[in-house]
Amino acid sequence: MSDAIKHECGIALLQLKKPLSYYYEKYGSSLYGINKMYLLMEKQHNRGQDGAGFASIKYNMSPGHRYISRVRSAKSQPIQHIFKTIKDRIQKQLEISPNLLSHPEQLKQEVPYIGELMLGHVRYGTFGKNSIESVHPFLRQNNWMHRNLIVAGNFNLTNVNELFDNLVDLGQHPKERADTVTVMEKIGHFLDDAVAKIYKNLRREGYTKAEASPLIAERLKLSKILRKASKNWDGGYAVAGLLGHGDSFVLRDPIGIRPVYYYSDDEVVVVASERPAIQTVFNISYEKIRELEPGHALITKKAGETVIKKILEPHEKKSCSFERIYFSRGGDFEIYQERKDLGKALFPLVNKSIDGDLENTVFSFIPNTAETSFYGMVGAVQDHVKKILTEKLNNSKDLNKEEITKMLNLKPRIEKIAIKDAKLRTFITDDNDRDDLVAHVYDITYGVVRKTDNLVIIDDSIVRGTTLQKSILRMLDRLGPKKIIVVSSAPQIRYPDCYGIDMAKLEEFIAFRAVLALHDDKGTKEKIIEEVYQKCKTSLADKIEAPENHVKSIYDPFTDKEVSEKIAEILKLDNINAKVEVIFQTVKGLRRACPKNLGDWYFTGNYPTPGGCRVVNQAFINFVEKNNRRAY
Repeated sequence: MSDAIKHECGIALLQLKKPLSYYYEKYGSSLYGINKMYLLMEKQHNRGQDGAGFASIKYNMSPGHRYISRVRSAKSQPIQHIFKTIKDRIQKQLEISPNLLSHPEQLKQEVPYIGELMLGHVRYGTFGKNSIESVHPFLRQNNWMHRNLIVAGNFNLTNVNELFDNLVDLGQHPKERADTVTVMEKIGHFLDDAVAKIYKNLRREGYTKAEASPLIAERLKLSKILRKASKNWDGGYAVAGLLGHGDSFVLRDPIGIRPVYYYSDDEVVVVASERPAIQTVFNISYEKIRELEPGHALITKKAGETVIKKILEPHEKKSCSFERIYFSRGGDFEIYQERKDLGKALFPLVNKSIDGDLENTVFSFIPNTAETSFYGMVGAVQDHVKKILTEKLNNSKDLNKEEITKMLNLKPRIEKIAIKDAKLRTFITDDNDRDDLVAHVYDITYGVVRKTDNLVIIDDSIVRGTTLQKSILRMLDRLGPKKIIVVSSAPQIRYPDCYGIDMAKLEEFIAFRAVLALHDDKGTKEKIIEEVYQKCKTSLADKIEAPENHVKSIYDPFTDKEVSEKIAEILKLDNINAKVEVIFQTVKGLRRACPKNLGDWYFTGNYPTPGGCRVVNQAFINFVEKNNRRAY
């Protein structure tokens, strides 16, 4: 509850199909594209805290004039910092040419960043460095316009070392093993190769070097380049790129793990990681926005043509369910309903826990992101109350006034238990400071919980449980309930992610610690750890192409209920007076609520790519060997 989970990342791509003067005349602003990009990035701010970046391409610039611009920031408010930099640059030019904003083509010539093709990125680093060098977009420069490549993405690859070695075999010398650099250099290699071959053919056909340049842009097949570059990528990804001459692409992984949405008309092509960002910024209805299919790429040409090409053969779609539970903006039509359904699915378990005693139960939520699931759970309570009343009315012949009044007064007790103090921030990078801060970042509502009450608190997920244990439970216990029931709209998080969410270490999961404690109670802990350790070692040493997830056998001897009960036992410290129970969503309930997003490896260990199983096995080896390093 309230554990800080990091997500990588959010993308925004915008192509203006008309000259800048068109947008000035129609919308009254020469900065139409810049303003839209600012909004697209801010509307996906929930995906980024560590950094942000922006890049643009200007069309039809004469040789000797700058046509690529990029600005990145790793400041505490990176999006604002980026666009302040752009605004300051524009303001500086306005001091020289005061009427520049009413002449968009001249503005484009004289000021960086003002262009027709733009790419934005909000970063939430999953591991390691948060320096400016780690912030997207990445830029691969060349004097040939067509070979300039700008790349940004929302992804993690599990086989970076293998891809790195492939680049070395191709004669390259990559500057680091980061997946973004590896992806960019892989695309860049085949881009260079394609441009060289087209140029060679054009020279054979009798064209001069100067004549060849625009023809290369026409003949370049981005789909072919992407097909070759992505052939061996293992992971979840939405990779976006711009080419110096004005083409662009967005490629989605063949399983559809990471989300991509797009909209196109005769004025713009826009792509984002979240549908509501496009809806809000361009005032477009839900039905007009499309989801990019797995394994496909959206490709735009400078001339305005937009095509969807199949790059990789799509597999069974396993889009990340955690996107729906936690990260994606809740205003999305489908996500809002899914989160309500998650809350609704939990009520039967809650009702059993409180023995049906609604009169002595208070329902609430922490943090604010759990509010939608809370509405779903309360809706289920209301349906349950209506059912009780209907049955009593139908089965009772002689009801007196007192009984009727009692029945009519039966309703869920809904309270705002925790109110966030806007003056304090929960996003603190130091976990030690964070535990103490969270204990004070919420003001609790005294006087609404009685000593005879159950207090039901719903949250999106419980990952590590540290904040819940050290801060939240202590805070709730001050209200004096007889029982605190913590409800997670997500199932037990048992396995690490390797596709873009910062949940990489097994030992940090409260569910993993709980199952080891259960083995310890049975006297089987040392034996099971050694058995799984040896299987993981053998699997990785033999380089099995499709390995098993050997960590599953750690959980096999115990039911979900047993693990939940042990989690509650671990979380309840001696200074907590109330009884504590923890209820998790079932995997079945999750799948029913999110039928289009069945990527549930966090909960089931069923990784959709071979790299996922290699990662979880390596994570277990790291745990046993006490190696505090990345498993992928």
